[in-house]
Formats: sequence, C-alpha cells, structure tokens
Amino acid sequence: MKVVVAPQSFKGSISALDAARAMREGVLRTIPDAQTVLVPVADGGDGTLETLVEATGGDIRPTTVTGPTGRPVSAEWGALGDGQTAVIEMARTSGLALLSVAERDPLHATTYGLGEAVREALDAGFRSFIMGIGGSATNDGGAGMAQALGIRLLDEHGKDLPAGGAALADLRTIDMSGLDERALGARFSVACDVSNPLTGPEGASAVYGPQKGATPELVEQLDAALRNFAKVVERDTGTSVEAVPGSGAAGGLGGGMMAFLGGSLRAGVDIVLDHVGLDQKLTGADLVITGEGQIDFQTVYNKAPIGVARRAKQRGIPVLAVCGSLGKGFEAVHAEGIDAVVSILTAPMTLDEASARAGELIADATAEAMRSMRVGSAVFGQDG
Repeated sequence: MKVVVAPQSFKGSISALDAARAMREGVLRTIPDAQTVLVPVADGGDGTLETLVEATGGDIRPTTVTGPTGRPVSAEWGALGDGQTAVIEMARTSGLALLSVAERDPLHATTYGLGEAVREALDAGFRSFIMGIGGSATNDGGAGMAQALGIRLLDEHGKDLPAGGAALADLRTIDMSGLDERALGARFSVACDVSNPLTGPEGASAVYGPQKGATPELVEQLDAALRNFAKVVERDTGTSVEAVPGSGAAGGLGGGMMAFLGGSLRAGVDIVLDHVGLDQKLTGADLVITGEGQIDFQTVYNKAPIGVARRAKQRGIPVLAVCGSLGKGFEAVHAEGIDAVVSILTAPMTLDEASARAGELIADATAEAMRSMRVGSAVFGQDG
C-alpha cells in the first residue's frame, strides 16, 4: 500500500514536515509494510518558506532590510535546494505583523524592504523567485519594491516620490531604465490567493485598507492614488493591471509585481504543489493523507489540503484529512475531494497543551483513522 502524506503546518503548533512524520508514524502503526511518501505542503501564506526549504534541502538566510515604517527590521528569505530558486515572503519584510496597532500607517508604509530582499537574492545568483505576498502592512502598489530595484517613480517636477501609497497620487512618470538588469532575466511566480482588483469597492484599499489602519476617508484617498498609479503604469510600462484579479493583493503588490517584474499571479497552493512535485509522487498511491490546524468552511478557498485533494481526486485516490480541530462548516470540504476528516483532540484540553502534544496526537489520530479504514474494507469490501 502506498500512502502519500501531504499536510501543511498546524499553525503555531507543528511544522508541515513534522506533521507529515507524525502521520507516517500513525500509518505504520497500523500497516507496518506501507510505503509512505512525505510531501509537506503550504498554500503561499505562513509556513511556505520553511516548508519549501525543508522539502528541497535548502536553507534559510537571515537579512536586515527596511521595514514598512522605514526603520530596519530583521527578516529571512529561503534558498531552495535546487540552487536556483529563492522564496521570499513579503510579510517578513513589509508585513502587518511587524507593527503594533499604533504604528499602522497605510499612507506611508513601504515595500522597499521587499525589493532589498530580492536584490540580495539576485546578488547570491538566484534568478527564479517564489513570492508569497500575504499579510502586508502596505498600500503602495509595490512602489517601494520597484524603487529598491532601481526604478524611478517621478512627480510632475521630476522628483522621486516619497514612500507610501498616498504619494502615488502625485505619480506622473515611471522611469524603468534603472531597473536592475538581473531582474529582467529573472522569473517571478507570485503566490496570490485573493482575486481582488487593484481599485474600486473590491480593491486593495477598500477591502484591506481598514485592517492596516485606514479610515473611510483614507480608503478613498488611497484608492484614488492607486487609480492614478494604474493609469501611469499602463501608459509607461504597457501593462494594464487595474482590473486584473489578484492585482489588489497585498496593497496592490500583485499589480506591481506584474508591471515592474513581469510576475505571474497564481494560487499559492498550486505554486507549492508544482514545486514539490506532488503530481509525480501521487503515481500509484492508494491513499492520500493531508491536514492543517483547523478545517472549516474557509478551507475550501484554495487552502493547501484542498489543493492536495483536488489533485488526488483527478487520479481517483481517496483522501483523509487529519486536523487539530473541526470548525464551522467543515463538511464543505467533502464536496472538494476530502473524503473524511478526523480531529486529533481526544479530550478537553487547552490550545497550549494540544500544541505541545501535536506530534503525539497527530500520530494517534492517524493510526485510529487507518484502523477505521481497515474495518470499512472488511465490512464493505475494497470497492465499498
């Protein structure tokens, strides 16, 4: 029996790789001769960097960059085992989690540090990039990133724009001539799990601005600035970004990645699953086990377990999900390819206790689920 074990991290509790190892332990308790293939996965959000680095035998590289408020912050980026691909999560350079509530300032927050991280990876010889763009503190359309890579954003007097989304209202000219030429030959895959356009009622400012500190009046100001940005971008780069689904991700960074670096926007889970070679590893599998910290109605929105399940179902492989807890509407995952879901919780316990015992609980739950499958096979037959 071949079992492909492909969970994502249980956020705050256990990494994707360690969760996969615990699931393998549970499988082998029940079916000692099973062939298990571990494929830790992620969806482009938290944990993507670590998961891809661990899966490919790469390493995590510390750095210091300009944070969203302009002061230096400690950050990290990942070098994958292929020696060619870098993974950068913008949340680590320009993310909301880097700021206190009082420090949130979408008018002036910048993605400059993200560009610095890209530049550092270019210096190290990397020319293929996976960019995770969730969790931003910014609303600058990737302007800061562009400036860090040599692009000039100029006002009507030919002066460089200051940092932040508000300044985009004064943008009149984009000078691409200074773009780091190494970036011109690089490939940027952008993990983008939202479909918001750049502007309008569903755009970056209206939907995500408030959580970054924008009042209704500031939302209008930022949206108008991004509309001006989109017009100048289309005129000076030839790239139309304003209405593109996903261009509004991360305060317009999705659109900026397209316009400035030729980035391709894709669902984060698909980028990761392609990179770890899940399709090839599913060949000949009898069962797939996936999982995450909580499975609920939100899981169906391109979270990693659903991405895994959909690919398994294309091959007719049954899918089991092991999770920390079952949330509201978890049954929705059944229609998306997950055949059964089990929780690791066996008794009332605190989150801290469950987190501390995550590996043990995952192994136990997986073992019991495998026993149930054996009972089902005996009662209903292999095709039941």
